[in-house]
Amino acid sequence: MRDHDDYEPHHESSPTDHVLNELQLHGYRPFTDEPDQRLLPDGNQVAGAVADIFDALIGTLADTRLEPDLDDLLWSTVNVFHRATDRIGRELDDNEQSQKRAQREQDGSEVKSVELERLIAEGITLIERQNAFELMRDQAAEHYERHVGKPWLPRSGSKVNHRNLTSAMIDSRDFLMAKKRADQEVLLPPGPKIVVTGGLDFNDHQLIWAKLDQVHAKHAGMVLVHGKSPKGAERIASLWASDRKS
Repeated sequence: MRDHDDYEPHHESSPTDHVLNELQLHGYRPFTDEPDQRLLPDGNQVAGAVADIFDALIGTLADTRLEPDLDDLLWSTVNVFHRATDRIGRELDDNEQSQKRAQREQDGSEVKSVELERLIAEGITLIERQNAFELMRDQAAEHYERHVGKPWLPRSGSKVNHRNLTSAMIDSRDFLMAKKRADQEVLLPPGPKIVVTGGLDFNDHQLIWAKLDQVHAKHAGMVLVHGKSPKGAERIASLWASDRKS
């Protein structure tokens, strides 16, 4: 038999422990359905890293038996960033379609609104990532041209830059701004605000109705504001509004 103090049974790792270990090993990683809040790399650091890549390849392979392959390797290095840009561009196209679909599906519910907001945040992140990889590609293309003596060109397609939001992004932003205004207008509709207040024992309904009719004749789009008192002047004004609205 083993001494009880010397025996340690096997413990299964808890889900929390697994998450903490993942964070320690890999840092924060957002889920696929949430925007990445981490910062983009600094532009100067990116330029320095790209320069280091080319310096390392050229310094290692120049004046060796592998030098004939150097130009192709440098071209492929630029192409790595170009392919990343294209891949993100395709993801951005999918995001635009998702935004358009989310716009059509808006039904006033919070769930649909939050989904559209998430897609917009995701799209903006994709644009920032695309711009970052385009910067890396352009930096790498400059190093390629400096060494090879000719501009870098992709095997197919074009080398383009994207610096502006797409129309779908703008439409979605406009939509959210309009929704925010609509939500505010539910609580405070547009139009001249006419405030009615008075004591709970005030019961001259003919006077209040006559005055409100005069104001309404002058300001047809008026908005009546009152305190919803159960009786008195404000109750009379509320009944006037219900009668005139019907």
